[in-house]
Amino acid sequence: MSMVDVEAALLAQAAQIVRQARRGVILTGAGVSTPSGIPDFRSENSGLWARHNPMEVASLAAFRHHPERFFAWMRPLLQDMLQAEPNPAHYALAALQQAGYFPTLITQNIDGLHQRAGSPRVLEVHGSLETATCTMCYETYPSDLFLDDYLATGAVPHCPACGGVLKPNVVLFGEQLPWQTWEAAEEAARACDVMLIAGSSLEVMPVARLPVEAARHGAAIVIVNHTPTYMDERADVVLRGDVATLLPALLEQVKAS
Repeated sequence: MSMVDVEAALLAQAAQIVRQARRGVILTGAGVSTPSGIPDFRSENSGLWARHNPMEVASLAAFRHHPERFFAWMRPLLQDMLQAEPNPAHYALAALQQAGYFPTLITQNIDGLHQRAGSPRVLEVHGSLETATCTMCYETYPSDLFLDDYLATGAVPHCPACGGVLKPNVVLFGEQLPWQTWEAAEEAARACDVMLIAGSSLEVMPVARLPVEAARHGAAIVIVNHTPTYMDERADVVLRGDVATLLPALLEQVKAS
């Protein structure tokens, strides 16, 4: 059997599993957004951590002592995110949600592209750039209040009320996940009948344990990713390749039956 035939058979098998989903959960990582031009974190040569030590620029301790380092590192990444558009992988996942197979999408991404593609329910377990909270008085503000000035000048944003540094509400190393969102993600993983994992290396805890919870409670596991993950041997189907190609192909297979 040729590689083309193998891929076609795996797509057909994955589509059959998806068509049976009624309480499905999608879990996505940075690999879903790399086709949109947003760099991931762990790729050997192009990932963000290949150029920066995460504990020096993106940890909670580093932010408290040197917030200017975080904002200097974040600025080009945020510019990439604001210029990015949803790619075919985002739209395919949104269509699968809208069709009722996957009521919940859990993402490690902070770029908002799933929502822009039309996904109806997105749990952002690593937070969002939509708001920022003062590190002194804990007042929360829409990021739009300081975004233009920050992007233009690189200035560290400060609280209008007390002058404290504003921290974007994204999860840094050493910081807890937003508990309400995380509880909802755990509940969805335990209750799902199918988990579709797309563009995630499954290396970051505690999100990486969600597929184990899903499988433990009887869910089928489908993985679409460029590189191997620790869950491959437990998955029902593994599709290896470009998510922007494979996910639209999977959607077409689901719709064709």
